Amino acid sequence: MSLLRNLYQRTGPLTRELLREPGEFGLGQVPVRAKPDATTKMVCGFCATGCGLNIHLKNGEATNLSPSTGYPVNLGMACPKGWESLTVLDSPERATTPLLKDKHGRQKPIDWDQAMTEFVDRFKSIQLEHGPESVAFISTGQMPSEEMAFLGALAKFGMGVRHGDGNTRQCMATAVVAYKQAFGFDAPPYTYGDFEKSDVIVLVGSNLCIAHPIMWERVMRNPHSPEIIVIDPRMTETAMNATQHLPLEPKSDSTLFYGVARILIENGWVDQSFIDASTNGFIEFSEFVADFTDERVTAVTGLSAEHLHRVAETIYQGKRVSFWWTMGVNQSHQGVRAAQGLINLALMTGNIGRPGTGANSITGQCNAMGSRLFSNTTGLFGGHDFTNEDHRRKIADILDIEPSVIPATNSLPYHQIIEGILRGKIRGLWVLCTNPAHSWINQTQCRDILDRLDFLVVQDMYSNTETARMADLVLSAAGWGEKEGTFINSERRIGVVKKVRKAPGQALSDFNIFRLIAHHWGCGDMFANWKTPEDVFQLLKQCTAGQPCDITGIEGYRQIDAAGGIQWPYPAGAAGCARERRLFSDGRFYHADGRAKFLFEEPRPLPERLNHQYPFMLLTGRGTASQWHSQTRTRQSAVLRKLYPEEAFVEINPFDAKSVGVNMQEMVDVISQRGRVRARAFLTHAVQPGQVFMPMHYEAVNRLTFPSFDPYSHQPSYKSCAVRVARAL
Repeated sequence: MSLLRNLYQRTGPLTRELLREPGEFGLGQVPVRAKPDATTKMVCGFCATGCGLNIHLKNGEATNLSPSTGYPVNLGMACPKGWESLTVLDSPERATTPLLKDKHGRQKPIDWDQAMTEFVDRFKSIQLEHGPESVAFISTGQMPSEEMAFLGALAKFGMGVRHGDGNTRQCMATAVVAYKQAFGFDAPPYTYGDFEKSDVIVLVGSNLCIAHPIMWERVMRNPHSPEIIVIDPRMTETAMNATQHLPLEPKSDSTLFYGVARILIENGWVDQSFIDASTNGFIEFSEFVADFTDERVTAVTGLSAEHLHRVAETIYQGKRVSFWWTMGVNQSHQGVRAAQGLINLALMTGNIGRPGTGANSITGQCNAMGSRLFSNTTGLFGGHDFTNEDHRRKIADILDIEPSVIPATNSLPYHQIIEGILRGKIRGLWVLCTNPAHSWINQTQCRDILDRLDFLVVQDMYSNTETARMADLVLSAAGWGEKEGTFINSERRIGVVKKVRKAPGQALSDFNIFRLIAHHWGCGDMFANWKTPEDVFQLLKQCTAGQPCDITGIEGYRQIDAAGGIQWPYPAGAAGCARERRLFSDGRFYHADGRAKFLFEEPRPLPERLNHQYPFMLLTGRGTASQWHSQTRTRQSAVLRKLYPEEAFVEINPFDAKSVGVNMQEMVDVISQRGRVRARAFLTHAVQPGQVFMPMHYEAVNRLTFPSFDPYSHQPSYKSCAVRVARAL
């Protein structure tokens, strides 16, 4: 405590003001003398389901929580992670003060003013010597939209940083590009109510039971006894509960979708009136899929012809068919076209814009949708385009800045930023709320590349992440529940986050860290009106005017909170605030002609093939409902740690286990051309012969993965690589 007090006493006036900040701005303020039984509502910060939680306060501090029964997302339910949202804030691994690496390589506590001096001097000197593009940032889908926007504006407009991308590149870039190309805008069309209204639900590469258990609860509420079709190489928990499971060969999904489309077309099982009125390219698509015969599709997918025809007929018989996908599609060397294969099926059968329908991408991180619209990474605020002069002028006018400070070119994507470090083009990197030393593909190479930087800054709520331990400078950040702002969930619902606890030690909200950096960098005047998150929300509202994501009709945080979240779009003059709204009910899309596009191309083979030395295909995915991503937060909860195996495990088919001499629970080495991981063998028929499965959450797994990327979205293909399995010696 004395160390923190000394650090506080040495700080400048702005820093002291931010550290003294008593509570929330506006809506989120928790009374200092709240009644012991006071309760406030807010949105969970773990995943993009976006559940509503009741936070129970004592003397103005959160002491417990329960799921909100009236919130339209979760209807009184919560998963294990949601129940532990407050617990993970109490971790002894919290970053409580900035840390600076000394000449011996040891991270030592420093005060905020010294941290700002190091940040500014080091990054400015790198830019002076190597040019403005020699510094980059890697952001996140886990900060509120207002903080993401502040970061994007500060870095690109204030600091002259040209290249910055988000870790949403790892999970959602494929869906973003697929929607933009097909619909004209990144627009997931659905609402969670569609889970309950469908009579056919098609889930592709999505273990909904585990990854999004509250969404699975919505499926279980469906009163129509729906057909549930799960398309996944592995017999997942979701597949076990399906009416049809198609265990196709890994990454053969595009071929499957084209084959099903051919059957639908040949039988006349399409909605020709919708196709004619609302789409382009169907004739060319029909000619293309004619080559995807039963023989071709069965040879590639490993499925039977009966499988194909039963799925096609089920889709035809359905009155309300919804198609859902997540990482099993997105994380692929050809993910964009695979996602568009599902979009094509929805379009050709008219299953879009109506209750219980849609081509629906399920998001991973709590604010991935906010990142997609407001992070200033892959696009300019509000779904605008950096390369469009009119867009730059519009945003500059709203923000009261010179248009010339807005870059006229797009940023490098994540993997090209990493490659830029390897080539010596990028010498300084600012990493925020993400952990690439764990999560980036081909991890060993990634760590080697990060180690080559002249200056690595990590801004995080924990000081013990794999990336934070490598950092030259750690900036200690507040977490969910210790700051305010808004998240946007998978169904486009904007929800409010509130400050219900004080951050530990000298930790600051990311928003206030950005205020400090702007002040010390010398661009504070540019952000003079960015005093509170709600100030920024009001600016972001204006940026959406006239866009498909227009939210100019939202007054502010209080309205969002009272409404139980508001789905975009919600333009000025919108009547009422319906709890659930879907897009494209009028058959009009966001291309200039109002039509959606059929998009397709020949499937490409896997980048890394099996061979005699590496005969097994490694699949990765979610482990349990109590693990999340790199476990940065979930491992901080003793309860959550008890709900999943502590050590890495690998699922292997009993036939394959026998062939390599492995018994249940024995330790094995899983080996690829890039690394070796020790894991405990779990023998199960859930994986097919020739395949093995490991959860993505364990730190070691990405030593194995192969760095291939979709050519359109630049998203990594985490889901398939060649390995061998051997008994541990």
